Amino acid sequence: MDTEPDVIVVGAGLAGLVATYELVRAGRRVVVVDQENRANLGGQAFWSLGGLFLVDSPEQRRLGVRDSYELALQDWLGSAGFDRDDEDRWGRQWARAYVHFAATEKRQYLHDLGLRLTPLVGWAERGGGVAGGHGNSVPRFHLTWGTGPEVVRVFAEPVLAAERRGLVRFAFRHQVDELIVQDGAVVGVRGTVLEPCDADRGVASSRVAVGDFELRAEAVVVASGGIGHNHELIRANWPVDRLGPCPETMISGVPAHVDGRMIGITEAAGGRIVNRDRMWHYTEGIHNWDPIWPDHAIRILAGPSSLWFDANGERMPAPCFPGFDTNRTMKQILSTGHDYSWLVLTQSILAKEFSLSGSEQNPEITGKDLKLTLSTRLAKGAPGPVDAFKNKGVDFVVADNLRELVAGMNALARGPQLDHDALERQIVARDREVEHKHTKDFQLMAVNNARRYFADKVSRVAKPHRILDPAHGPLIAVRLNVLTRKTLGGVQTNLDSQVIGADGTPLPGLYAAGEVAGFGGGGVHGYNALEGTFLGGCIFSGRAAGRALARSL
Repeated sequence: MDTEPDVIVVGAGLAGLVATYELVRAGRRVVVVDQENRANLGGQAFWSLGGLFLVDSPEQRRLGVRDSYELALQDWLGSAGFDRDDEDRWGRQWARAYVHFAATEKRQYLHDLGLRLTPLVGWAERGGGVAGGHGNSVPRFHLTWGTGPEVVRVFAEPVLAAERRGLVRFAFRHQVDELIVQDGAVVGVRGTVLEPCDADRGVASSRVAVGDFELRAEAVVVASGGIGHNHELIRANWPVDRLGPCPETMISGVPAHVDGRMIGITEAAGGRIVNRDRMWHYTEGIHNWDPIWPDHAIRILAGPSSLWFDANGERMPAPCFPGFDTNRTMKQILSTGHDYSWLVLTQSILAKEFSLSGSEQNPEITGKDLKLTLSTRLAKGAPGPVDAFKNKGVDFVVADNLRELVAGMNALARGPQLDHDALERQIVARDREVEHKHTKDFQLMAVNNARRYFADKVSRVAKPHRILDPAHGPLIAVRLNVLTRKTLGGVQTNLDSQVIGADGTPLPGLYAAGEVAGFGGGGVHGYNALEGTFLGGCIFSGRAAGRALARSL
């Protein structure tokens, strides 16, 4: 590219790729700036499971799931809990627009790019037990055939083709330190050139400076991601009044380059930052036995049958069951004064209900290997990656009886020592409820309800059985840690992804998309997320930015 670009996109993750894709479709010239090397094209989306939130899809209808825009919007607004007139002004509008997109154009838009979905729709974040409150009333988690790398591919390939035609230039290893503001408008970026680095994708890279740079264009799109690996920023913004004390121990579900630097840089240029205290971290984190980045965490996607105990050995109350209400469970765990909890389960539950989040933990789906997928999902034993964590993960305890299991749990505990007899009383009480078809145990009710859904019954939820039944052993305990992940607040934007300034009007020349913008509006999710909405938020907000600029330039 010999001439000045029309647009500078900061960040080569999914939102930046989508914005660039839309711009080059309109013939615009783009420079994409990223502090990492080319191996990291696609950013953290590459590592994702590839879940997409869709409403009233053909996949849902084939499984007998009745969904609608109205029901999905009720779930979204009930989960978001918008309660800030000013800070939530644009988030509310983005929420309605995004749910409409998920119910109409989204599936076809992605299908036309070559993206395909697996036939079984997952039921994630089932909520707090109230119709108008938090949670998905029906299954909406559509798993991409090819997981995160495939979502990245369908946008990266046309962008790379545009690079070969001269419409796109990538400036890798260029770290933006400043947005250039001239006469009240953003007209470019300045920053540091980092030393070349040939590290593999996801590996923490050098920050040694070898020069500086300046680029100018008619507009800048900030698509740099959130604060998921910046524990200092997470601690500074942690909502103590809402969730309890910030965990002392946190492990990272995203690579080290997800540092949130551009949020402060955008604010310094006049952009408005809202809802800093809203974030989405998981309670089911385990240490990766084969890490790629520092403090590498993996999230367990557990079905509803495992018994969940806090650090004191008390069974978690409803609706703090696996896969139901993330933030309420976080608050319950932290209320004990400790930052970890325990799952107790059987080998039968592990084999049927445990999966791991992440493209690299699901090689058969990521590799689009149908034969391997069928054999893995229909096999009686646990999937290979799950089995590897059971055998090698530092958070797992396996034993033939409860006394040995508790001894192993106590060896891993970062807090109180568990009492065998107290744990046994609670498990036996639950086991007695399995022996008749009526139950007052809310978790068993949830299990029975899940098994009414075909996809859960055949592939996701084990038939109820006694935890202490040796026929379903061995017993397994998993120490669960807080896993840092998503930023739900950020740069406030209007529906064209224009950054809102301090005076409440758009800041000329500046746009923001993806997680840095709270996935749109500075907080489209409000306080909670319905899952399958993060990749979609990057796509929707990046698309809005690219299309708005294609029209206006």
